[in-house]
Amino acid sequence: MNVTIKLSGHVLFPSLDAVPDLKGHVAVIRKIKAKGHSPFIVVGGGEPARHLIRAARANGADESTCDQVGISVANINALIFARALGGDAFQYIPKNTDELDKALSSGKIVVMGGLQPGQSTNAVSCVLAEKSGSTLLVSTTAVDGVYSGDPKKDPSAKKFSEIKAKDVARILDSLGTRAGEYDLLDPVALRMIQRSKILTKVIDGKDPKNILRAIEGEDIGTTIVP
Repeated sequence: MNVTIKLSGHVLFPSLDAVPDLKGHVAVIRKIKAKGHSPFIVVGGGEPARHLIRAARANGADESTCDQVGISVANINALIFARALGGDAFQYIPKNTDELDKALSSGKIVVMGGLQPGQSTNAVSCVLAEKSGSTLLVSTTAVDGVYSGDPKKDPSAKKFSEIKAKDVARILDSLGTRAGEYDLLDPVALRMIQRSKILTKVIDGKDPKNILRAIEGEDIGTTIVP
């Protein structure tokens, strides 16, 4: 099975102070491949991106420039993850769709970061899912699924085991969409999920084994139905 995996930058790169430990996620990606699946990876910007976006915004940068900052950081994070995968991964990070086509033709694990302003790494994962013919998109986050509100702020927020993409869009309507504020999914990603009928699972990415559990059909996280 071709599967695209969005690795949360907030999970992999949660701090500016600590060196990230990627070994667990790298091991799971290799195990997924060893089981006969073809994984394709997108890595988010995490706290390094948020920090530099805040710095850019505080110094007068417009939102497009802030997006470019986030893209650059996500691409650096993707490069670090590709290096951690070693020979299993294509070692150049695609910056546009032409480069992505070349990477996909290599037969190796493709690792991506950002592409263009106004497009989160969640949307990039949808582009990669479309281009790679993935039948499943696994999106890892710092929480264990999709909730009716922000579970960190609203203890009464309800977790969904399954939800339609259009209903996720309604939940996100009240949230910001500035650069660095795409914790879950953004409107562009949701439209792509709907148009390409991409089955999507949102899971807690802190335990990398959850990625394999989601791929193998275990009932974890939230399933987003196109």
